Amino acid sequence: MRVLLADYPRERWGEPTLAEMARFWLGVHENFRRHYAHMVAIADHWRNGHSDLRGLHGRLIPSVDQFLQHLDMHHRIESGQYFPIFRRIEPRIAHGVDLLDRDHDAVHADLEALLQAAVAFHQDIQTDAPAAGDTASRLADVLNAMGPRVLRHLHDEEEIVIPLIATRADEIG
Repeated sequence: MRVLLADYPRERWGEPTLAEMARFWLGVHENFRRHYAHMVAIADHWRNGHSDLRGLHGRLIPSVDQFLQHLDMHHRIESGQYFPIFRRIEPRIAHGVDLLDRDHDAVHADLEALLQAAVAFHQDIQTDAPAAGDTASRLADVLNAMGPRVLRHLHDEEEIVIPLIATRADEIG
């Protein structure tokens, strides 16, 4: 799966010769990491008593919406466009790419849970429901629970695809 990593280890990814596409891919992933950390910080700010429910709603719901849209689009592009190319040009990583594709399904389940928790919280805020605090806590819990899987997926994906992109970007397009 990570057969190319030995030839192009993570320590080399900061080199100026790294293919533009690989730098872009890493940048997109770093943006997801930052965005996730931002959402957790918003929820933690509320949990620590520094924000009320409406403040949490006003900051977290738009952030969750943006995160969900961007990550869903990113996975659709990877699975639909890039992964088939990666399998074709480097069969030795096909098994790893298949695992990444299955990971997308697992991550999608987390994203769906996040969406449902965000919608429930939004509805409670809109209707001044007494349970809004509970749905806010549930949303924060879902956010915290999904983090390790999403972050691990980004890491694993980088270790499989960045070495390929770094060494064969001209074949990818």
